[in-house]
Amino acid sequence: MNLLETTDLTVSFGGLHANDSVNITVPDGSFVGLIGPNGAGKTTFIDAITGFVPLASGHVSLAGEGIDGLGPHERVRRGLSRTFQSLELFEDLSVGDNLLAAADRPRWWSFLADVVRPGRSTGVEDDVAWALEVVGLSDSVDRMPSDLSHGQRKLVGVARALAGRPRLVLLDEPAAGLDTAESQNLGQRLRTLLDHDITVFLIDHDMGLVLNVCDHIYVLDFGQIIAAGTPADIRADPAVISAYLGEQAGEAQAASGQRVRELGEEHT
Repeated sequence: MNLLETTDLTVSFGGLHANDSVNITVPDGSFVGLIGPNGAGKTTFIDAITGFVPLASGHVSLAGEGIDGLGPHERVRRGLSRTFQSLELFEDLSVGDNLLAAADRPRWWSFLADVVRPGRSTGVEDDVAWALEVVGLSDSVDRMPSDLSHGQRKLVGVARALAGRPRLVLLDEPAAGLDTAESQNLGQRLRTLLDHDITVFLIDHDMGLVLNVCDHIYVLDFGQIIAAGTPADIRADPAVISAYLGEQAGEAQAASGQRVRELGEEHT
């Protein structure tokens, strides 16, 4: 079953098509990637899927049901979560409280319940603990974001998206600003999400990361899909090398991706 599917998804700003008839499918239980140069329309695509920008035309479905007319919060309730390029963590809250703020879904009667039973459990504490365990930050629940490395802060952003127990998580440039070692560690962590019945759609500039962790990859350029296939297909695709990397960079990045994959196999 395709958990996520877009049909001729088009987003326009004035006369500019940021996304032009984009068709992708993300099967349930898969790890799918989307790459493309700066300005290709990748983040706009995620914004359209998650309801932060309106579609000019086209269709988005989640688990076979159309979600075009739903707001972002309603899509979250359907099991669709995301990260953002800008982390925007609450610097005056602990890591655990950052996740609680994202995971808690108050009802109309929540205020009255808090008055009657101050300090009551909302039922999301276990989800927060689980999300931190998945990304390897269980021992940081009481730490402040300012005490963490950049790589750890990125993982807090991922954990925040996981705290609501989504069916599908969309990761927007999670490796931005990370060095090679941090990116490799992040990739290994992200791949384990499949073991928790979470389907992953990854957007990133780090070619080595995407080639290593994804089962299937789409390439976006000037708002249109120019290639799709396995990591091996993408490495060898002339259109990708020309539009996204340039020939010499393509060879270097492909070699880097192969080495990352070999390192992952050595540790399994």
